[in-house]
Amino acid sequence: MTATARAVRFDRYGDRDVLYVGEIPMPVPAPGQVVVEVRAAGINPGETSIREGRQHDRFPATFPSGEGSDLAGVVTAVGDGVDRWSTGDEVLGFSWERSSHASHVAVPAEQLVRKPPGLSWEVAGSLYVAGCTAFAAVRAVGAAPGDTVAVSAATGGVGSLVVQLLRVRGAQALGIASAANAGWLTAHGAVPVPYGDDLEDRLRAAAPDGVDAFIDLFGPEYVQLAVDLGVDPDRIDTVISFEKAAQVGARTEGSAAGSTPEVLTELADLLASGAIEMPVAATFPLEQVGDAFEMLEHRHTRGKIVLVP
Repeated sequence: MTATARAVRFDRYGDRDVLYVGEIPMPVPAPGQVVVEVRAAGINPGETSIREGRQHDRFPATFPSGEGSDLAGVVTAVGDGVDRWSTGDEVLGFSWERSSHASHVAVPAEQLVRKPPGLSWEVAGSLYVAGCTAFAAVRAVGAAPGDTVAVSAATGGVGSLVVQLLRVRGAQALGIASAANAGWLTAHGAVPVPYGDDLEDRLRAAAPDGVDAFIDLFGPEYVQLAVDLGVDPDRIDTVISFEKAAQVGARTEGSAAGSTPEVLTELADLLASGAIEMPVAATFPLEQVGDAFEMLEHRHTRGKIVLVP
């Protein structure tokens, strides 16, 4: 094993230009941990907020900081007390240490699940945040057969999974997105509703019997829209608009609520079986992490953006 690994770092809060790839000591597994050679690691909007310092009160950074939660790869070393994993095992999972945007990472063994053979590295490596967030949000609003559920940012990394998980549950998704994404939404069982002026009228027209639940993946204006549509606050979930949620009594269940091996395994199996799909918008080598986040921050990609170390 080489003596060093490569990892994304930033030494201060700022724009994408604070990101760089540096050499770090090769991770060594502590008891209960394994080291994974990362084959793919998704990027997420929350990482932008943390890097820019907008989440300092909730998620302060210690510099130099790494970043990244999603990962998939091959086990290269096993710590004491780990009997589930062996070197060579293909796994997917997550890190809570802001460390997955790297060539190698040490993670607790219980934060990994086995990668199904039919699942691509790119999908497996970007499943955690988007998948667990989508799963938790759908569960939070109690989506059931016959329900009509509106979803903002419906073709992003999380939204594209939400609309499909709603279909699996027998609910009808109203996918709020740009008109350019109407074809994808229709093909995946959702009713496309273009965002913009008069959105409330279009949603009412699409759901003449009313909207039963609302999942917000974009911003506080959508939480207010859900209230204006008469949705019970207990059936509104937002993964981003925490202050607004507190004002109206909406739920705020996201990736933390869905971060279990059982949820990850269920999602991986759904993807491997073809019951749902996770679009991959683009892949970038680790050294082009700034370009990857530039694409992400335009907020108009369909599906996930993935680093491939």
